[in-house]
Amino acid sequence: MIKQVLLLVLLFLASGLALSVSESESVSLLPHAADSFNVSYIQMKNAGTCSYSVVITTSCSSPRYTRDQISISFGDAYGNPIYAPRLDDPASGTFESCSSDTFQITGPCAYQICYVYLYRSGLDGWKPESVKINGYNGRPVTFYYNTYIPRDTWYGFNLCNGASSSSSYQVSMQKWLIFMVLGFVLSCWL
Repeated sequence: MIKQVLLLVLLFLASGLALSVSESESVSLLPHAADSFNVSYIQMKNAGTCSYSVVITTSCSSPRYTRDQISISFGDAYGNPIYAPRLDDPASGTFESCSSDTFQITGPCAYQICYVYLYRSGLDGWKPESVKINGYNGRPVTFYYNTYIPRDTWYGFNLCNGASSSSSYQVSMQKWLIFMVLGFVLSCWL
């Protein structure tokens, strides 16, 4: 009876530890300013051969409309950047609060999209909720912003071979280690 209670406590502790480890993974998935981002390089390389559907949802807490200039750049881990210099059109109601806008953007054929950056120039302010990109060679991916885009700054996510994938690897290793120790203790005990 005592072995069963201790076993239950051990399983409870291991599952709690595994959950806390996986929760720490999502903390690093916040948008950030791009450290080094060269748009002129992207413009030189941007030969339009594939089409991408990009759905940008504007938050309901964003200003009712924006006259700001909005640009986007996204790509894969293999150096295939896609760039659209101006997505905004205040006359058509683009980027109004609580709305979704769909854009067809052409660029180099990329594999799985793993980064996206938005750029805002103007005084109104703008708060996107999410950006969903459906590409040619990969599954659709959604990046959740839900924060205001700083003025005159490329702002977004880079989940390609950087800090996020290494933290994901560390989380996987920590989970693996937890279950190995648990398995060892259980096999010795039973």
